[in-house]
Amino acid sequence: MQHDTMPRVQRVAVLLCLLLPLLTPSANADVTVPALFSNGMVFQRNAPIRVWGQADPGEAVTVELNGKKVTAERQNGGKWLAVLPAMQAGGPHTLTVQGKNRIEVKDVLIGEVWLCSGQSNMEWTLRNSFEPQPVIASAANPNIRLFQVKNTRSENPLDNVEATWQACTPETVANFSAVAYYFGRDLQKTLGVPIGLIQSDWGGSPAEAWTRPDLITDNPELREIATNYTTARERYEKALATYDTDVEKAKAEGKEPPQRPRIPWRYGELYNGMIAPLVPFVFRGVIWYQGESNVGRAGQYSTLFPTMIQNWRNDFQNGDFPFLLVQLAPYSPGGSSTGTGYAELRESQYVATKTLKNVGMAVITDVGEERDIHPRRKQPVGERLALLARKMVYREKVVAESPTFDKMSVKAGKVYLKFRNVGSGLEARGGTISEVTVEPGKLVGFTIGTQDGTVVPAMAEIVGKDTVVVWSPEVPNPTRVHYGFINFPVVNLFSKEGLPVSPFRTDMPPLPKPNLPKMK
Repeated sequence: MQHDTMPRVQRVAVLLCLLLPLLTPSANADVTVPALFSNGMVFQRNAPIRVWGQADPGEAVTVELNGKKVTAERQNGGKWLAVLPAMQAGGPHTLTVQGKNRIEVKDVLIGEVWLCSGQSNMEWTLRNSFEPQPVIASAANPNIRLFQVKNTRSENPLDNVEATWQACTPETVANFSAVAYYFGRDLQKTLGVPIGLIQSDWGGSPAEAWTRPDLITDNPELREIATNYTTARERYEKALATYDTDVEKAKAEGKEPPQRPRIPWRYGELYNGMIAPLVPFVFRGVIWYQGESNVGRAGQYSTLFPTMIQNWRNDFQNGDFPFLLVQLAPYSPGGSSTGTGYAELRESQYVATKTLKNVGMAVITDVGEERDIHPRRKQPVGERLALLARKMVYREKVVAESPTFDKMSVKAGKVYLKFRNVGSGLEARGGTISEVTVEPGKLVGFTIGTQDGTVVPAMAEIVGKDTVVVWSPEVPNPTRVHYGFINFPVVNLFSKEGLPVSPFRTDMPPLPKPNLPKMK
């Protein structure tokens, strides 16, 4: 009996020795860092530098960069966080993380880092933008670094993303965000420091997908989003269950097979998958191009969008960092150019600039395409965002904001409109504007009316530096004026510096006071 048993005992002992490291992986686990901390990365200059990762509970971890060395603070579950002092622009440096093992992140630059997010118009690649070939061919710049986050949905916050830092070359930039590249290129040229661009976007995504889930369910003004998702998900599951049968039936009948049901966007899922893993990295600010997927819910967006901004500011723990948005371009959804769904969403975007501080808006009413939700001219978009950053963030004395409506008065049947941010003055531009040829010197896009009647096309002219007078013989006693307040406006009022006036209506409802998360 003993001779038969002993070999089996020995074999079990050997097997346990082999399996023990797999059964208890934390016993000899290496120190790790997320993909964000990889060769070629860029840290934000003149701000605390945060580095984090995983290690065995209780393991001592030190982090060193540019001659500065700190011991990491231990957190729950083996997590650690190290905060290095602020540093000036420069590099390349080597970031060293030392625990039981040693990690070296090489070719590290220190400069200006921006998070670039939104939906398809931010995602739109340089390769597919207007006349990209010469731009791509001349794009090589080792002082611009690109980090493109893979599209990821998640019901729970993730710890990491799939991406790598790459120097800007014709090969790497071709499939990078066109808007983000033009923005970064202008900043690098102006500031002369390294630029890091973190692209985290997904085409077709609504703003609620980028917002932390609890901020949706806990807010009475936004709770409807969660309810609607539940209904949409049930409808999706039902359609998916019969999809294969429906396809076979259509084929048998010689009909076009139905499209596969599209999974509905879940609130919070892109925040969990593509933003939470970046927390608490320090960057300068955000550029944001999104809103098309929230058209039709402009009133809700007036709360949702500022909630999302406040959410990001709180979680990244970097104060009221600049948030620069792109107002939606002219477009005719479903062929409806005169509807107002897009106009109302543009208005909600403008409201965000008044609801929260340090929020800027780039107006692009001159680059729309009536039949395409993705206008190809991305260079003016990126350049206008860069202008906003240069003024708001880097304190350059440049004209960066589009003129906006300030106040109105009525005299002898005419409406006098006064504007802010007019630069050196207003002008009526001619030429091709959103694919339409406009006569120079003649203002278009204004309508006039009364509160109890519809608005009608109006005549308008510029008076002085910052005023436009509007009138129509059909409306002797006007009380309101609209400018470009339709889906696809053709408008030509600009500042002399070339920035288009934001569409508006003088009878805009009072600014809402949304229930927003408190800043921490």
